[in-house]
Amino acid sequence: MAAKWAQKTVVIPAQRRGCHLITPKILREIEGDLSGFKCGLAHLFLQHTSASLTINENYDSDVQADTETFLNRIVPEGRSAPWKHTLEGPDDMPAHIKSSMFGCALTIPITDGHLNMGTWQGIWLCEHRDNASSRKIVITLNGV
Repeated sequence: MAAKWAQKTVVIPAQRRGCHLITPKILREIEGDLSGFKCGLAHLFLQHTSASLTINENYDSDVQADTETFLNRIVPEGRSAPWKHTLEGPDDMPAHIKSSMFGCALTIPITDGHLNMGTWQGIWLCEHRDNASSRKIVITLNGV
């Protein structure tokens, strides 16, 4: 069996600020390629610095809301915030910090044509801006 690669850029439409479960969208976009892998890795890379990717609870949306509440409490915003970078608005620097906290990349094992995640795990796009644009995620599949 020779190793193979597949790559696709998935566009996520603009989302409101918060954490959004995007697993179904990702799976719809890559299912044709994913099914051809017996064993491998899926690498997801978000091409933005004011949003992030993470894996977390896929069942109870309260987890998404609580995560957003947590992020907003630990990264201050507004006039009293100490940030120098405000060129793109008062939510921009806090968005960069939140993005760095969660990161912009995920690696997920592929087993028998499926992403091998736990029962309650889902892929989240965390949008950290008030007025975001669409977001691009480059998904690279590698394996046999």
